[in-house]
Amino acid sequence: MRSSWIGEIKFDADGLVPAIVQDASSGRILMFAWMNRESLEQTAVGGEAVYWSRSRARLWRKGEESGHLQKVRELRLDCDGDAVLLQVEQVGGIACHTGRERCFFRRLQDEAWVDTDPVLKDPSEIYSSN
Repeated sequence: MRSSWIGEIKFDADGLVPAIVQDASSGRILMFAWMNRESLEQTAVGGEAVYWSRSRARLWRKGEESGHLQKVRELRLDCDGDAVLLQVEQVGGIACHTGRERCFFRRLQDEAWVDTDPVLKDPSEIYSSN
């Protein structure tokens, strides 16, 4: 049975909605991802972030390989109903597959992208090569 709240979300033609992920304590934007109905329902029920991976074409439980889960503290819908915001507790302090706190670690400076955030853990230590 589908929850009525999910009917208020405007999914795109591919059945996806953009998801912005924010650290619940600091307010920093950690990452951007896509969610479908199933991932949203699993996130709401289970309390941990589940996304739709377009590259893998399957559900993706954040932290399934790295252990860097996102415990959802609050789920919000924007005024147009076409974007969601997840306020999370980022387990391990790393949200980005590059080993950084957040995916938005590049800043435009003098017409070039400059890395501003340090790598907290080498990705080769986080992910196994399967």
